[in-house]
Amino acid sequence: MAILTKGPRGTQDVLPSQSYKWQYLEHKVMEIAGLYGFREIRVPTFEHTELFNRSVGDTTDVVQKEMYTFEDKGGRSITLRPEGTAGTLRSAIEHGLLGDALPVKAAYLLSAFRYEKPQAGRLREFHQFGVEMLGSSAAASDAEVISMVFHLFQALGIQAKLELNSIGCPTCRANYQKALYEHFAARREELCDTCKDRLERNPMRLLDCKSPICQQIGQGAPVMLDFLCEECTAHFAQVKARLEAMGIAYEINPKIVRGLDYYTKTVFEFVSDKIGAQSTICAGGRYDGLIQQLGGPALPGVGFAMGLERILMTMEASGSPFPAQPECMVYLGSMGDAAGAKAAQLVEQLRQEGFWAECDTVGRSVKAQMKYANKLGARFSAILGDSELESGTADLKKMDDGSVTQIRLDAGPDEPGSLVQAVYASRLDEVAGALAGPGETADSKNANR
Repeated sequence: MAILTKGPRGTQDVLPSQSYKWQYLEHKVMEIAGLYGFREIRVPTFEHTELFNRSVGDTTDVVQKEMYTFEDKGGRSITLRPEGTAGTLRSAIEHGLLGDALPVKAAYLLSAFRYEKPQAGRLREFHQFGVEMLGSSAAASDAEVISMVFHLFQALGIQAKLELNSIGCPTCRANYQKALYEHFAARREELCDTCKDRLERNPMRLLDCKSPICQQIGQGAPVMLDFLCEECTAHFAQVKARLEAMGIAYEINPKIVRGLDYYTKTVFEFVSDKIGAQSTICAGGRYDGLIQQLGGPALPGVGFAMGLERILMTMEASGSPFPAQPECMVYLGSMGDAAGAKAAQLVEQLRQEGFWAECDTVGRSVKAQMKYANKLGARFSAILGDSELESGTADLKKMDDGSVTQIRLDAGPDEPGSLVQAVYASRLDEVAGALAGPGETADSKNANR
């Protein structure tokens, strides 16, 4: 039997050498979300298929072509979530969150699944950060979630252009759908098979088609902004005015319709040219009828989602700053069982103080232990043997310059001369050196004061 050595197509492993970037990004997005009052929600990886059919829309590519749907052992149709909004709203309805003070603000980090052709920044299992703001119909809430993305991208060192549109409400969109139908129906036979079906069920979906001929036919299609009713026109004007008041630049893009059926009024995308042709790195909008459509109260909502893989690609292409990789502070080598036990004791003291520390757990020779310490990039090392145990002291070596500090093996963590205190003293020296500035020692700076 062959051994499986490759993950499924369209999936990606996050290796230890890269995971610190993910941890940084995940921490940062939730930190910014917290500044706007969004609290984390966690929902199941799979839901009843009907949830996505009713929310995402059965005319979308997601439902028609991309969902991972299967029948469980109880005969129920189950789908791995293709996005985060539907599950979040289902949870809010089921647990009565919408009966609390409004708006409800929820944020999520999750994996999602779509059967797409894998390419850079697009996987079959991918990861999303998103927020949902439930219970406010005001244009100010649209502007607030957009402002949050703007703030987040600033914090991540990403430059992206905000593109904005309104796709109206069901009332004014009906007239637009009729005009779109007439435009595309005139060249029905040239449309791809998928769009021939969309034409009868939801003409707006034709504007999302990737077929070159359908895109060419759509070039002269009517624009939704010309069909907005008085209420939708006023709402869109208020969104723009609020963004301008916050100093957030935008461009109107009447071609944005979004790929999911639940959107109404405001839709937006943030696009970047750092990962090839202009690429959408965040998208969202308003969905005023979705909560009621899923069985909840008649409350409005607005939100967005962004793919973390694509955000990381954009950050790397933009030269955005990442924190340094975690580093091993101390490696304690040992010779013999007694020295090994002492090394383990000291390493535990360092870990209790929050330092990454290592000792031998494999039974390597001293030479192999030091080679391993170098591979870890340990900043300090020491070797314990019978003579060190007898004297009660050991030499702590700083790996980059070879300088040595003697430590007391039996000193408590808070006592002078202990390993823990030696490490703390080194960190304080580094901070003082950084504050002193290049070419100036900490001592000389203090002397000049």
